[in-house]
Amino acid sequence: MDIQTIKERIASVQSKREYLLSLLEKPNLGTLKVDVNQALDELDDLIDEFRRTIPEEGTN
Repeated sequence: MDIQTIKERIASVQSKREYLLSLLEKPNLGTLKVDVNQALDELDDLIDEFRRTIPEEGTN
């Protein structure tokens, strides 16, 4: 898998983060709120690790 494909997939995953945030605002989420928070934490960790491993162009 080339670096451009990985960047595109990470961008796709990042866009889904907003959906997870919108789920947290729903009052009827119940115990699934724990799972959504866990997914957000793991997603943030993945994005941070990606940024540390492959920094954006122009930043050093």
